[in-house]
Amino acid sequence: MDADRVAADAATRYLAGLDERRVAPPADAVSRLAELGGPLPDAPCDPTEVVRLLDEIAGPATVASAGGRYFGFVTGSTLPAARAAARLVSAWDQNACMTVMSPAAAELERIAGRWLLDVLGFPATAAVGFVTGATTGNLTALAAARHAVLARRGWDVEAQGLAGAPPLRVIVGDEVHVSLLKALALLGLGRDRVERVAVDGEGRLRADAVPDLDDTTILCLQAGNVNTGASDPLADVVPRAHEAGAWVHVDGAFGLWLAAAPARAHLVAGIDGADSWSTDGHKWLNVPYDCGFALCRDPEPLVAAMSATAAYLPSGVHPDAFQYAPEMSRRARGVEVWAALRSLGRGGVADLVERTCRLATRFASGLQDAGHEILNAVVANQVLVSFGSDDKTRRVVEAVQADGTCWCGSTVWQGRTAMRVSVSSWATTEEDVDRSLDAITRLAAAH
Repeated sequence: MDADRVAADAATRYLAGLDERRVAPPADAVSRLAELGGPLPDAPCDPTEVVRLLDEIAGPATVASAGGRYFGFVTGSTLPAARAAARLVSAWDQNACMTVMSPAAAELERIAGRWLLDVLGFPATAAVGFVTGATTGNLTALAAARHAVLARRGWDVEAQGLAGAPPLRVIVGDEVHVSLLKALALLGLGRDRVERVAVDGEGRLRADAVPDLDDTTILCLQAGNVNTGASDPLADVVPRAHEAGAWVHVDGAFGLWLAAAPARAHLVAGIDGADSWSTDGHKWLNVPYDCGFALCRDPEPLVAAMSATAAYLPSGVHPDAFQYAPEMSRRARGVEVWAALRSLGRGGVADLVERTCRLATRFASGLQDAGHEILNAVVANQVLVSFGSDDKTRRVVEAVQADGTCWCGSTVWQGRTAMRVSVSSWATTEEDVDRSLDAITRLAAAH
């Protein structure tokens, strides 16, 4: 039997066993990972043996985040169509850099990009860059913002760099995500040079606290606070920013997808008016790692910030993928996005978002009914719960992770330690939530 068939059989068994296995791997499985190390062998190894080692040693040490009871880090699992497409992507081994290198990959990305803009309600003429995740999405979109703001002052930042450039301002909310700050640092704009705006009890930027803006400003807003799921008051702030000539970027790693669900779209009203956006595919869209998007209303600043020229790089009818993103050679992740969107359709995307939000509400209600304090207004897919003191909450989180029925992380929210529950997987059911609730409440009573 060849290695591909062995791997396919192993993957099928793995997926079939997810419901019965622990979510966090047992300690003995983790300790066995050392068996995969040692000196690099001198002689070749049969590919089927390589796959067997991965299956028997690495497989049991994985976290069952592909199942329905993993509620950490806003992690989606992988939709069946996207998972199957990923196998084809590996077999095809296409470089998605340029159309001439893979017409299929290029066309599927163009189609998936149009569908993405459509389902989110964004302008059809916007540019879509396929990147590794929201961190790179923020980096890419903010590079376009940097280009546009400095170009107004007659400065070509890609050619001349930042030394001696006209000053620009970056304004963020106090609950800005670390990925956006990382992007600013990589762009030379500085984590500590940002102007911070006060937020409310749900982590939303306060519109009344936004300072005066001008055309030297990049205003960074948020759709989906990583703890509470709340979004900034976009409808209030975006028009005001544009009146002043500021560039508006929205970090919407998962919250951007609320725009695709009619019952939740009011939570991000006004988001379509921004100049750029970033979001993940491997969170709420449930495509394989790694996948994200940088979206820009006007393609020109994005192309200016990302383009590279050389005699051997042809230019086709459509801009090539490398002109919309930092990477040049990369895998054809757009195929999996196409597969996910094609399998779900508009209604399926909306249902995925709405259903996981309803399951988060079910989680919050069950925890509250058991006497535990919910710290946030559960408007999306995020739940924060305290089990009393900070110390007890930490003990409960540790016990839940060790128990293995489900997996939830911890956070500190406005000075209080909390368990954070994120419902992001298509595979999560009411039964998964209820089974997890039984385990959490049992462990909370024991600690």
